[in-house]
Amino acid sequence: MVAVAGDAAFTCGPTFEALNNIAHTTKRFIVVLNDNEWSIDRNVGAIAKYFHALQTSSTYEHIHEKAAEFVERIAGKSIRDLAGKVERGAKNLLLPNVLFEKFGMRYYGPIDGHDVGLLIKTFEFLKEQDEPVLLHIITEKGRGYEPAQGNPMKFHGLGPYKTETGETPAGDTPTYSQIFGQKLGEYALADEKITAITAAMPNGTGLVDFQKLVPERYYDVGIAEEHAALFACGMATRDLRPFLTIYSTFFQRAYDMAVHDIGIQNLPVRLCMDRAGLSGDDGPTHHGLFDIGYMRHIPNWIFMQAKDEDEFADMLWTMANYDDGPSAIRYPRGAGTGVTPKAKPELVEIGKAEVVDGEGTDVALIGLGNFFEMAEETKVRLEALGYSVSLINPRWIKPLDAECLKRFGTQCNVICTFEDHVLHHGFGAAVIELLHDAGIHTPVERIGWPDEFIEHGRVDILREKHGLTVDHALTKIRKHLPAMAKPPKAVTN
Repeated sequence: MVAVAGDAAFTCGPTFEALNNIAHTTKRFIVVLNDNEWSIDRNVGAIAKYFHALQTSSTYEHIHEKAAEFVERIAGKSIRDLAGKVERGAKNLLLPNVLFEKFGMRYYGPIDGHDVGLLIKTFEFLKEQDEPVLLHIITEKGRGYEPAQGNPMKFHGLGPYKTETGETPAGDTPTYSQIFGQKLGEYALADEKITAITAAMPNGTGLVDFQKLVPERYYDVGIAEEHAALFACGMATRDLRPFLTIYSTFFQRAYDMAVHDIGIQNLPVRLCMDRAGLSGDDGPTHHGLFDIGYMRHIPNWIFMQAKDEDEFADMLWTMANYDDGPSAIRYPRGAGTGVTPKAKPELVEIGKAEVVDGEGTDVALIGLGNFFEMAEETKVRLEALGYSVSLINPRWIKPLDAECLKRFGTQCNVICTFEDHVLHHGFGAAVIELLHDAGIHTPVERIGWPDEFIEHGRVDILREKHGLTVDHALTKIRKHLPAMAKPPKAVTN
């Protein structure tokens, strides 16, 4: 059996849990440590330094055989059994490779991972060994393509680019991640209690901008989301205001901490969930489509999502000033509507929705976060057909604005929710639960992702394929409405 693991994987707890069991469960096993010094960003921490020490030490090959031959020449074959002990003692003195030996694995390397001939010879030797072994190979991220070699972080995952130069088109508006790093840095300059923690993603989360402003309060713990969450807990107990910044999909690794360490202790940890919703070309492993479902039922947490960049900055400011328990915010990959945050942020009232238009009596449209735009367009289309439509920006996933929802549940004939999340256990499901408990039986139609892992692809194409469109919303809503109230008006863009 052969397992290939990148060096960044060795900053993750499950890797060491596996190493702990290898020597007791298998003999003929090869672990290939592919060491290129990068995850998404450059690796950090003690393990990264350890691997660097292995790279820069004097390389040895098959030292255990040489040690055995040496002992045999001096003391004869009867003493050869001591060779293993002599070898381990010699290596501990000469090379910093004790770690894998302590796990019961024979270490080989480091060798050039781009030398195919050497790799073939090495694997031919290793496959005959009757013990677990680890082969340490050195590779270069982006090798063979100069733009990627010069900027390995950028080329970890990106959209269209010029193959000749590696250039990517500049965005017209800043992304949510960029706004996050800039605004949190500004808030930290005014509040010395604010700290920021990430798990190997300073660039992806925008915290490089925070780091530039307040480097002494920035922490990258590597691919160790569980530790990051516990680290934030420790800070919160010391009267600090930690912002724990992790992709939505990767915070799933720290779910236990969200319940037992943050939730039960009611610690004021601020969880910022980047890449919430569909992450487009990143594919199923990176889509953040499950966070509402796994967060909204945990006691003590409050949870929100902004409709645009200005409201996003206000929500971050609200989190910075909320010390009564844990808070979470979800936000999408990429840019929003292009709204520029105002110079001075405002506090957002907890649990209070924004009623953008509350006069409609036929339909109530509730658009969460980046799907508020879809709700707006649906409103325009319905009104052109002659229907009376209300529009709500819910802001809060938890606590829901119960009074607002009950009002429109009785005022309108049908409600439609929009969310960049799976429908199971999502925002729309929470609305249905609240209305049911209040004895309100107004039909609720929902626009969101189906109960399946969504594939890799362009966001607009995937939305069309899975029915997350205005047309699909209109079809679902009009099932509950009378025929067109009056001739349609022309819709102008």
